[in-house]
Amino acid sequence: MRIIAGSARGRKLVEFDGLPIRPTLDRVKESFFNQTGPWLEDIRFLDLFAGTGNMGIEALSRGAKRTVFVENNPQARRIVLSNIKRCRFSQEDDAPISNDLWSLVSMPALSALPLLEKSGECFDLIYIDPPFDANLYEPCMEVLSSSSILDPSALVVVEHQRKNVLKNNYGRLNLLKDRRIGDTCLSFFHLS
Repeated sequence: MRIIAGSARGRKLVEFDGLPIRPTLDRVKESFFNQTGPWLEDIRFLDLFAGTGNMGIEALSRGAKRTVFVENNPQARRIVLSNIKRCRFSQEDDAPISNDLWSLVSMPALSALPLLEKSGECFDLIYIDPPFDANLYEPCMEVLSSSSILDPSALVVVEHQRKNVLKNNYGRLNLLKDRRIGDTCLSFFHLS
């Protein structure tokens, strides 16, 4: 895994060994950033189910103003922190889980969403990539649809298996478009 573009372009990310993590494939990541790339400068990015931090770090590399990583697995969180340092978005003297540019939230996504709302966070772009078999798509989308963490022009993108068809709307979130990349699908939602 490498960062594709921006200030950390070409940096190789720390791999995961034996963890139950399914990283976003490079071609899926490239498709996502081709769709959203024109407006990444100064956005606030939420990487739910961050895994290795691949997507959120790519957003930082491409000019995101702030990225919040949400990851419950302690081993994966260590990988996220290693990758942040490897891409020079953190110095040795930074606080271990945050700075002005990024934060790492150590809890399940469904618990993190209300906490982020309570702390006043607001995001322009949210990437949701739960374990494919965890059945967390609908609960996450339902919570997000009524949450104040979404900027009025926010885009929510869900990575899922092609066979796992999502609904056209979840509360105030409506399907804008789908992009298929092999067996993977990216579904783009916006607020109505």
